[in-house]
Amino acid sequence: MKGAPGIGHSAMSIAEYPNIFKPIKIGDTFYKNRIFSAPTGHPDLTMDGFFTEDAITYYERKAQGGAAAITLGEAIVDSKYGKRHMFQASLDDITARRNLSRMADTVRQHGAVLSIELQHSGMLATPGVLTRNIGAGSTTIYGPSACELNGVQIKEMPEEIILEIIDKFANAANFVKGHGFGMVTVHAGHGWLLNQFYAPRINKRNDKWGGSPENRARITVEVIKAIKKLCGPGFPVEVRISGTECHELGYGIEEGIEFAKVLDGIADIIHVSVGASVGTSPSDRAKAFSNTHPSMFLEDGVNVKYAAEIKKHVKKSVVATVGALTDPAMMEDIIASGKADIVEMARGLICDPDMPNKARDGRTDEIVRCMRCLSCFSHLMTQGHFFCALNPETSRERIYGRLLPEAKKQKVLVIGGGIAGMQAAITTAKYGHDVILCEKSARLGGNILCEENVPFKKHLKEYITQRERIINNSNIDLRLNTAVTPETAKSFGADVIIAALGAVTGKPDIPGIDNSNVIAAESAYIEPEKVKNTAVILGGGLVGAELSVYLSMLGKKVRLVEMAGDINHGGNVLHATSIMAQFYDYGVDTHFNTTAKKIDDGGVWCDAPDGERYIEGESVIYATGSKPLSEQAAAFYDCASHFHVLGDCTTPANIGKATSAAMATARDIGRFY
Repeated sequence: MKGAPGIGHSAMSIAEYPNIFKPIKIGDTFYKNRIFSAPTGHPDLTMDGFFTEDAITYYERKAQGGAAAITLGEAIVDSKYGKRHMFQASLDDITARRNLSRMADTVRQHGAVLSIELQHSGMLATPGVLTRNIGAGSTTIYGPSACELNGVQIKEMPEEIILEIIDKFANAANFVKGHGFGMVTVHAGHGWLLNQFYAPRINKRNDKWGGSPENRARITVEVIKAIKKLCGPGFPVEVRISGTECHELGYGIEEGIEFAKVLDGIADIIHVSVGASVGTSPSDRAKAFSNTHPSMFLEDGVNVKYAAEIKKHVKKSVVATVGALTDPAMMEDIIASGKADIVEMARGLICDPDMPNKARDGRTDEIVRCMRCLSCFSHLMTQGHFFCALNPETSRERIYGRLLPEAKKQKVLVIGGGIAGMQAAITTAKYGHDVILCEKSARLGGNILCEENVPFKKHLKEYITQRERIINNSNIDLRLNTAVTPETAKSFGADVIIAALGAVTGKPDIPGIDNSNVIAAESAYIEPEKVKNTAVILGGGLVGAELSVYLSMLGKKVRLVEMAGDINHGGNVLHATSIMAQFYDYGVDTHFNTTAKKIDDGGVWCDAPDGERYIEGESVIYATGSKPLSEQAAAFYDCASHFHVLGDCTTPANIGKATSAAMATARDIGRFY
């Protein structure tokens, strides 16, 4: 029987991961496994702070993927004093009830418990933020103690307002409970109000709300007690704390342990995250951010150790861990070894919401593992949407869930086996078309293969390997070492041609560029041993910036020259922040607003803000962009009835733009023409 292997496979997988798939009951609530979707906000809120259908579908997709709990991020309990920006759900606005009920009903029907992160910005609030149906917030900003932050005068929060805010947390929890939410997550970490009260560098009070760990934790304790009083003792309350603030001025794990000990038995779940950067230097902010949202430069599960330390001291509450988790085997070990009771994932489930179901089914080789490029959060900040580099469906769930006209079978020729070409071939074949994929080299992957030995790019390497495996195991007619000309393209008799030829390395026109000490970034990635002990990298885009980190890891002294005033991040602003954190750690010298004029055997002559400057380096590496093969791609325009151009051969961009365009193009084939 065909069904028998599937049943056995699934049972074997549960035996392989008995702990992460073992249900748990917390309070009166049953959770089907130990994999929780950590809080992530969603940009598709109206100016009234209501979730749109796109936002609801985004969270629904996570529930469909098998996570036991889904947590909505950044819901504000106090619109008067606690809001940072207007696109935050306001839980003190009663008109939100219908919207919240719709969200809860949609998520619950897939067997997941819906939670929401209760937040107050405190001294990080923005004066006067408008909340529709409530009005403008206060122009007075309160924190635990009086201070100045970024030019804003912060006033010490009076006790009557503290008590008012405690009630608002409880009222918000009761509000969402009444509309179908199964738990709440109280945010007491990451520099928000409750964390501000706990942080001794911020809280200088001498009353019962400051001083000892018990006093500094008092507001968080009172919030939980107030929630329990209104919602009942069986309603689960998760508290997210920073086990450490991850910078020199902040508290360390010892204080995190004390915080957890005070919360033990009061909170149902102590969710241990890290980081808080309020009022710190740029280097400390970069470091804290890169630990809170682990960058690709950090190891998998980098923050688990903090939860494990806290777990040793917590006797009554359940402990959850979060941060750089994608591997079910690692998560199984975390729970089996007693480091935590629950594993939480944020970007991991943005990248692949089906990860829990795939692991349970024994399809771990199908899991698309987040490479922690921070493209998702950067897009959120700059474009207003979560867009994942590796998952084109993220923030497009409603679009890809639509019923489409049946596709008329087509013969499709994909020219180029880079990121865009692979995605186009896989998606086109998935929809039943006959696909031929031609790649001129001996391997799939394109130019990005030059980075395959870079330690912090290991998940990108895994992704390419997975794409290769999918293609090799499919009906795609793969032809490696096959260059395609317009003449040969016509001979295939394809109905559709997709040209995904990519780009070639651009070479700057600088005197001395052909000297023997000068190499391209691509060559430096492939053969770093050819780079001398000191190097000047020309070009501060992500290629040059990441190369600076890689060579620094290998013990080389790197100096980066960039014409712009900062890393040219191409929209991935948060990844640039993580790179800067690495620059601080490795001592990379950065020369922004600086233009290379001439290269000689000892370095580069530059025009710098303070005049001419000579920057020494035994090797000079150019990472000054790519030249798209657009003319070569255009040559195929009349070789089939329908013609598409994808990826870097249009405009060199990033992986996310390549995969999303490839998937959309492939989905349209045979349906709309």
